[in-house]
Amino acid sequence: MGVYLSTPKTDKLSENGENDRLKFGLSSMQGWRASMEDAHSALLDLDSKTAFFGVFDGHGGRVVAKFCAKYLHSQVLKQGDAYSTGDLGSAVHRAFFRMDEMMRGQRGWRELSALGDKINKFSGMIEGLIWSPRGSDSNNQQDDWASEEGPHSDFTGPTCGSTACVALIRNNQLIVANAGDSRCVISRAGQAYNLSRDHKPELAAERERIMKAGGFIHMGRVNGSLNLSRAIGDVEFKQNKFLPPEKQIVTANPDINVVELCDEDDFVVVACDGIWDCMSSQQLVNFIHEHINKESSLSAVCEKVLDRCLAPSTITGEGCDNMTMILVQFKKPINQNKMSDVAEQSTSSADETEIQ
Repeated sequence: MGVYLSTPKTDKLSENGENDRLKFGLSSMQGWRASMEDAHSALLDLDSKTAFFGVFDGHGGRVVAKFCAKYLHSQVLKQGDAYSTGDLGSAVHRAFFRMDEMMRGQRGWRELSALGDKINKFSGMIEGLIWSPRGSDSNNQQDDWASEEGPHSDFTGPTCGSTACVALIRNNQLIVANAGDSRCVISRAGQAYNLSRDHKPELAAERERIMKAGGFIHMGRVNGSLNLSRAIGDVEFKQNKFLPPEKQIVTANPDINVVELCDEDDFVVVACDGIWDCMSSQQLVNFIHEHINKESSLSAVCEKVLDRCLAPSTITGEGCDNMTMILVQFKKPINQNKMSDVAEQSTSSADETEIQ
């Protein structure tokens, strides 16, 4: 089987939810790709006052994206003083690096095998006949990933990887963390503002880090292979023992953006590059505004976006990727005290505007 199918898989996995402050809808679709490598998380109740939404776009395999969808939100909760004192930016920042740490060693190998395809699961079963790990994983178990020993204790981590773009909402604050080229966008009074930056190798700061770490860029790709410069996983690009994790050729180091919400905020979108390859940030915001009051649910709006982006053929490559989108709508009023003007800077292209 090649990169693309002969006909796209257009069946969708969709979900909706709401509480007293938020409504969300999401949808994901495999499309033309030979396999589905996206994953997502959507929790209205990370705790009693915090919601968590994340999109994870895998490359080279699905397991890292699925691992992040399963564990990243719980690791945010486990970041001790940072989380308990309300410093969600620091908590989620640490949780991104924690994903790489957890995927090493025996327990990391075992979990990735369980999350993999049927062949990986089968090989894991065969391994289990020779060596049986202790009981099943549980969030209540002690956080002792690195200490579990077994035949794969020297496993350095997965060669495949995943982007991670997450949004946490607590009270009137929105915290966005991003590594890779998935994207978070907010609609404020109908205007699209990027809350994350696509991490591409040609960006000056990314290029500088890659070169200093001993890597190179060829045809817009890191070491000629990876077309993004930050990701969770991809251990082959993180082997320089003289550099900390944030200075490796590819790093899981997320950009953090903290935004105070106001009553002009309509909704937030978190989506993988399969969407952004086909629509600009402002085009997507306009499309959602056009359909949000016509559809029965927010997931139905997401489904319309996926259908709109799906290419009629694989000739151009655009519109042929896996697609995942989460749409989060704010219930009004968000805040009794409206903020002053949103952006101190504006550009000729709304899609390049960012809230700082």
